[in-house]
Amino acid sequence: MIPLIFLLAMQVVAVKVFKKTAPNGKVTVYLGKRDFVDRLDGVCDPVDGVIVIDNDYLRDRRIYGQVMTTFRYGREEDEVMGLKFSKDMVLCKEQVVPPHHNKKTTELSPIQEKLLKKLDNQNAFPFTFNLPELAPPSVTLQHGENDAGRPLGVEYEMKAFVADNDQDPGHRRSTVSLRIRKVQHAALTRGQKQPSVLVSKGFTFSAGKINLEVTLDRDIYYHGEEMAANVHVSNTSKKSVRNIKVMVVQHCEVTMVNAHFTKTVAHLETREGCPITPGASLTKSFHLRPCASNNKDKRGIALDGHLKDEDVNLASTTMVPGNPNDALGFVVSYSLRVKLHLGTLGGELQADLPFKLVHPGPDYEAEDIKEVAFKVNTKREAYQKQCYAKDAAEEENIVFEDFAKLRMSMSEIDN
Repeated sequence: MIPLIFLLAMQVVAVKVFKKTAPNGKVTVYLGKRDFVDRLDGVCDPVDGVIVIDNDYLRDRRIYGQVMTTFRYGREEDEVMGLKFSKDMVLCKEQVVPPHHNKKTTELSPIQEKLLKKLDNQNAFPFTFNLPELAPPSVTLQHGENDAGRPLGVEYEMKAFVADNDQDPGHRRSTVSLRIRKVQHAALTRGQKQPSVLVSKGFTFSAGKINLEVTLDRDIYYHGEEMAANVHVSNTSKKSVRNIKVMVVQHCEVTMVNAHFTKTVAHLETREGCPITPGASLTKSFHLRPCASNNKDKRGIALDGHLKDEDVNLASTTMVPGNPNDALGFVVSYSLRVKLHLGTLGGELQADLPFKLVHPGPDYEAEDIKEVAFKVNTKREAYQKQCYAKDAAEEENIVFEDFAKLRMSMSEIDN
């Protein structure tokens, strides 16, 4: 009998729904998830949920909802004399309570149906916001030890507030603000393509060249996955190769200020097989694993808009359907860089090979799951189970989790 009860208990699926209440306790917002996925097919997951209003508080009040993105490209502590290094953009906004009668009725999502049934409140109102196709993905630049203020990057916020009209910003006490994130899950099928690059270097006062060929085992990698780089060096010159450096470089372009910077997120240096003397050659494989956990102390590393400490990934490669020049916000890309040190007079020979670092799409194959079975990905799966509400047909138990309260002083709340 006991095993049967245990099996029945295991079949109960709990749906985690995120909940946050305004400081005055009159307005509550419920969200089924805080990660909204863009699969690069022209459609992004809608920001949908339910707003519940206190019965005595509703009366003739209007509740507006909006999704806003903040593009911060400079330090907050450097803002003086009215100068701002951020841009706030409202992507979508509408009146939720009371709903417009002339508005076309939209089909409720499964999580909205479950919430309305669970709450069973006549003052529960569903809302749905569709993000624009070219809305940039969430990116956060990692703070340094002495950095203060909000981090640089692209942030998203869903807000519900009481106001007289859509131009009224509302009051803090009757406003609910929830940090959300837009991420890209590229539904890319990884083929047999092996990108490679071949570079050579000659010398003015001596004959011959040094040839460097770099090949990757694939052009698309998932977060937490190990990379295998094959390096072949052929020396027909009179110089010698002293050592080899292999690194993964993260490139970040800030579109609003036309700035560009690079950070090394994985690094390996070796003298094995060196020196490569004139007439000799070397073929060697190097294995690197770029991940955020190995770069916790590096200032300026681009992360994919991390919300919790256990949910840290390097920013995914920014991909845009159509013209790549349409990318906005912080545009992130990656390359494998190999350097050969040829001595004081010989200088260096460098090769860069671009690749993509992404989240696995929802339809990735079973063999890819085994390849990505690493600690970082295990943490990611655990986080997704917490953040994503299941859309199964059977009845589930709903577990409400409170959003972290905004750190506001009492003076700010009273204002």
